[in-house]
Amino acid sequence: SESTPGPMGVNSATYAGFHAAGIPGAITATCSLVLPSVIIIILVSRALDKFRDSPLVKNGFYGLRPASAGLIFGAMLEVFVASLLHTENWSGIASLGSVINVPAIIIFLVLSLGIWKLKKLHPIVFILIGAVCGIVFNL
Repeated sequence: SESTPGPMGVNSATYAGFHAAGIPGAITATCSLVLPSVIIIILVSRALDKFRDSPLVKNGFYGLRPASAGLIFGAMLEVFVASLLHTENWSGIASLGSVINVPAIIIFLVLSLGIWKLKKLHPIVFILIGAVCGIVFNL
């Protein structure tokens, strides 16, 4: 699902705008969704430039690093569980074989080895390989 460009909200806004008013509608809808966030980010970044040397700001960002890492790890763990396990079979009496998604684990290991060995390939190649594997193996 993440092999298409852009977040889902941007894709939906562009699609709805295009169907409502063609290309100008798509551009207007996309800009209407993205521009407020861009303006706020610009204003916040300018304000942070003024307080860059403040100990309070430095400590705040120092605390945000582990929190961000934890959120990213949590999202990764959810994707791993959803991809590598049959969570619908998860119960107290389910056998281990009915819970583990063996084809997905094998594909994951092969692709991980491929990424490790072929580090010079562009990341989009691996995204496309993952999309094809998901479609072919219905994972």
